[in-house]
Amino acid sequence: MASLAAQRVSPPSLFLAMSEFPRAIAEFGWMTLATPWLMQAPQGDGHPVLLLPGFMATEVSMRPMQTYLTGLGYQAYHWQLGRNLGPSAIGPNGERLIKRLERIFHESGEKVSLVGWSLGGTLARQLSRSRPDMVRQVISLGSPITGCPKSTTVWRAYEWMTWQRIDDPNIQAQLAESQFVPPVPATAIWSRQDGIVPWENSQEPQGPHSDNIEVNGSHCGLGHNPAVLWAVADRLAQADGEWQPFERKGWRWMVYPSAGH
Repeated sequence: MASLAAQRVSPPSLFLAMSEFPRAIAEFGWMTLATPWLMQAPQGDGHPVLLLPGFMATEVSMRPMQTYLTGLGYQAYHWQLGRNLGPSAIGPNGERLIKRLERIFHESGEKVSLVGWSLGGTLARQLSRSRPDMVRQVISLGSPITGCPKSTTVWRAYEWMTWQRIDDPNIQAQLAESQFVPPVPATAIWSRQDGIVPWENSQEPQGPHSDNIEVNGSHCGLGHNPAVLWAVADRLAQADGEWQPFERKGWRWMVYPSAGH
């Protein structure tokens, strides 16, 4: 395998990074207007879904997603670990996050789907490796999955806020593992207009149960982007053990620029 340094791509442009906030605000407005359409998505089967926020975010950022999924019939849970500052939030070895998953699994008696935004998606993929018997599927939104973390526009902030160096051996080991698909069905939702994580690094590697769905939008708006919400609902509606790749048929080819590998 090529070194992580060799896989480094250019970070998103300054324009994309600086326009993140206004674009995310606009997408929130689009979500409100699209609510009648969004509620026509496949209804849920009631299985539990654990929502993981992005770097420096709290569960407040996931409330639109939780409200939407609850309305479709899912048991949507927040992670209850406060602000996502990596290891300081989930524990040095992810033990707090693992405990949260185990509790939901035992209380519901069903496998849990994981939906993670940005760093939350990275953590969700790692969580699925720790407890694959408890995870139904993983859906990541604009998450740094492959390549070098220093290609993102926030890697310095990550080191400063978490007191954890990207070059730390433990981080490097996790990055090396992340280059492979999770042991459960996994879908990455990504955007070429992402101003935080380079889109090349936000896609799942090819595997029999992995998929990628491209949307148009900002990184900071992925949690309430109408196209993202519909795609998440579509993925979650699949019966356990009957996962299939996303299909851009009918009207979907106009909303989703690409899908697959």
